Amino acid sequence: MQEILQYTWGALVSFVVAFTVGITYMGLNRKITARVQNRIGPPWYQNFFDVLKLGSKETSIHHGVMQHMGPAFIMVTAVMSLLIIPILNDNRFFPNLNFHGDLVFLLYIMVFGPLGMALGAGQTGNPNSAIGVTRGLSQMVGFEIPWVMALVALMIQYKTTSIVDLMNLQAETGRWLMFTSPFAFLAAVLAMLGMFRYAPFDIVGAPQELASGPMSENGGKYLFVMMSAGSVFAFAKLTLYVDLFMGGANNLIILVVKTFILYLIPMLYGIVSPRYRTEQAIRYFWGWPSLFGLLAILQAVFL
Repeated sequence: MQEILQYTWGALVSFVVAFTVGITYMGLNRKITARVQNRIGPPWYQNFFDVLKLGSKETSIHHGVMQHMGPAFIMVTAVMSLLIIPILNDNRFFPNLNFHGDLVFLLYIMVFGPLGMALGAGQTGNPNSAIGVTRGLSQMVGFEIPWVMALVALMIQYKTTSIVDLMNLQAETGRWLMFTSPFAFLAAVLAMLGMFRYAPFDIVGAPQELASGPMSENGGKYLFVMMSAGSVFAFAKLTLYVDLFMGGANNLIILVVKTFILYLIPMLYGIVSPRYRTEQAIRYFWGWPSLFGLLAILQAVFL
């Protein structure tokens, strides 16, 4: 009974921390982007007000069961990924459900949310949603290839499919995997640009072109769930990168510093980059990122 309470408490605290940090990063993104563009921009805490406002609204427009299920799929994917990924080294303060083989599980579960959102947005009948979904799934095929190649390279090189084992290995050797497996790290980081869907890979929403794509028919509580899931999922993905390539973190301060440094990569890259077309995005991911992924696998097999 005590163990169940411990896991429940850890899951709740993990969700609150992930939501808070993720929403804060989104707010900082808006603020930093505005300052780079010589604007003042909204305060960094504006997203908290936006989430509360959306959560308090009533939604009267609905197009069927799948529209309800789409945002739910995204939230389930975000929460499940968060509970599998170790938050801190040795699972201190945040006991979770990681297990041997969790990397393979994450490869599947992280695709579940976008596919569910595609089904939900497709049922609305809005052509903007359908176009956004088509673009998003096409782009996902692009960045999933170097991402999977990077993880497969780590599995081959270190003969494990466990995130905890890779974290323990870094703790024992005192070397981060970003230095011992540089090609895998480069492939994963370049794939991360597509995962966050910031410019130039914001072709799903395509501002000023698709009226926010799949979000065009999802307002009020639907958008509240999507924003909340997006913030949790962003924190989970950043934490996964820290665990795999940067040795994890012993406390929340170190974790926030490392995740924010990683978050700056897609954010700053997006500030200075115009949006790609769908075929350009796919061609990008099948170029240098996939090459680095292939080199990572060759390094794991022959070195």
